[in-house]
Amino acid sequence: MATALKQRETDAELAAPFLGIASSARGFTWRERLTPDAHLRATTISQRHGLPELLGRMLAARGVAVDDVPVVLNPTLKALMPDPSTVRDMDAAAARIADAVVKGQRVAIFGDYDVDGASSSALVARFLSHHGLQPRIYIPDRLFEGYGPNPAAIETLVKEGAQLIITVDCGTTSREPLARAAELGCDVVIIDHHQADEELPIACAVVNPNRQDDVSGLGHLCAAGVCFMVLVAATRELRQRGFYGEIAPPDLMGEIDLVALATIADVVPLVGLNRAYVTQGLQVMRWRKNIGLRALIDAAGLNEPPTPYHLGFILGPRINAGGRIGDAALGSRLLAGDDEADAARIAALLDRLNKERRDLEKQMLEEALGAAEAKLMQQPDAAVLLVGSHTWHKGVVGLVASRLTEKFRLPSCVIAWGDETGGEGTGSLRSLPGADIGGAVRAAVAAGHLIKGGGHSMAAGLTVARENIAVLEAFLQERLQGSVTEARARDALQIDGALTPGGVTDELIDLIGRVGPYGQGNPTPRFAFPAVNVKFAKIVGEAHVRCVLQSADGSKLEAIAFRAAGQPLGDMLLGSGGLPLHVAGSVKRSSFNGRDKLEVHIDDVADPRRQG
Repeated sequence: MATALKQRETDAELAAPFLGIASSARGFTWRERLTPDAHLRATTISQRHGLPELLGRMLAARGVAVDDVPVVLNPTLKALMPDPSTVRDMDAAAARIADAVVKGQRVAIFGDYDVDGASSSALVARFLSHHGLQPRIYIPDRLFEGYGPNPAAIETLVKEGAQLIITVDCGTTSREPLARAAELGCDVVIIDHHQADEELPIACAVVNPNRQDDVSGLGHLCAAGVCFMVLVAATRELRQRGFYGEIAPPDLMGEIDLVALATIADVVPLVGLNRAYVTQGLQVMRWRKNIGLRALIDAAGLNEPPTPYHLGFILGPRINAGGRIGDAALGSRLLAGDDEADAARIAALLDRLNKERRDLEKQMLEEALGAAEAKLMQQPDAAVLLVGSHTWHKGVVGLVASRLTEKFRLPSCVIAWGDETGGEGTGSLRSLPGADIGGAVRAAVAAGHLIKGGGHSMAAGLTVARENIAVLEAFLQERLQGSVTEARARDALQIDGALTPGGVTDELIDLIGRVGPYGQGNPTPRFAFPAVNVKFAKIVGEAHVRCVLQSADGSKLEAIAFRAAGQPLGDMLLGSGGLPLHVAGSVKRSSFNGRDKLEVHIDDVADPRRQG
């Protein structure tokens, strides 16, 4: 599905702009997501599977093959999860974890400080606890230790008695720290999904579908998704050894809500197995079985069944807040624990930290936007935006980088320097689809420009010495120039079809929901509302613009453009002067004060008189 979607995006470049929009308020060309060559497939999907025309068009536009429609509309683990043994080193990892369970060994879990790391750590910890072990979770301090294992932490865990260290969401590039574990006689199992070098660390097993010699085709999984497969394999191994008798096998399906949370929060493609993880994980989450998740949902004031949006924008940021500006271990403790009072306390603390994080992010973003605009004035053809300050917080640089990439449509690197004059800087990078930022960072490490670094194609992190910043920036500019140029040329706003305000009904929302869950790799449907009048536009909340869309037939629909005030999008909505505009956005069903309503979340707007 992902490969087909890329081909669809390439084909879409050849199509004429949708509604003739070549330059919108946000600078986009609008294009129909369903390219002309896919119309036949859309019709075939509708006819063969007895689906409405709109559903057929949406599935074809997302690269779904005719024969794959049933499993796409009903994604299950049974249909989509392969034998775990197809992943390299899976059997060795399962055997070593089973050994630890059978022998009652002391196990330490070394995780990352983000949602994926917290969820992965909790998954493995809950599995081991079920089998009578008391695992130790170690999450490094983001500010003082940085990402991944370090020799001091490894030594601490071994001194505490660890006979097995399981790294989750990290470890693939940690050759030196994990060599220290081998020197101390401690076994290591690595469960990860980050890009890998050819040379791997010393370990009993390196389970990472993105290692260069893995052919499983599961590189789109987050770390928690890989962990789940490891636990399935470990359970199978224990069953084959005849371990289960007095102890029942673990209810792994009851833990899949953690996998769904990590899958959404880590923004991995919602294709294949990931669709099953999220679809079935959301069902489990509605049971409110996990005490920590239940406490976090209540602390956030979420009073409706959780959706991917809630996981990505309500729950995920609160778990991340601990790693960004508080105690990095709070998230894993919350998700792994079974004490209701402790869970309520941690959830309330994470909610408060998240509010502090938002204030900090707002201040840093204003400064970073100014620095980025000044850089673009000096270098208009820049392929990457690199900005930094010694006053910025290390824990928030990734969020600011995401905002810069969103605004300027360029890969961004935001660095928090240790002091005003020198020292090291910690940076986070975000990119555009098609511009591999993780590969660029690993190449910079290999070239000696970085102290350390790594990540994914869309997101990465690094540590750099101040004296190397100029050569690093030049290296990234040269490395990314070609791919960024191509990515921006393809960067059109994809439209699934045209609607009138009166055409947005509960039945339409239910129909759209059948192709979900939506996210990276399975984009949320976006519709154009041609020539609508924008009524009662006003600024609400933190720089949002709320309005009412009215069509020529008199039908109306509420709409909101988030963070649009002071931006070209918000300016056009607020200053339409009663003249019709083309509006593009996603249609949602939302609840407020116990009342359900339908509305549009506006992504873009265009003046039909300014085209051509």
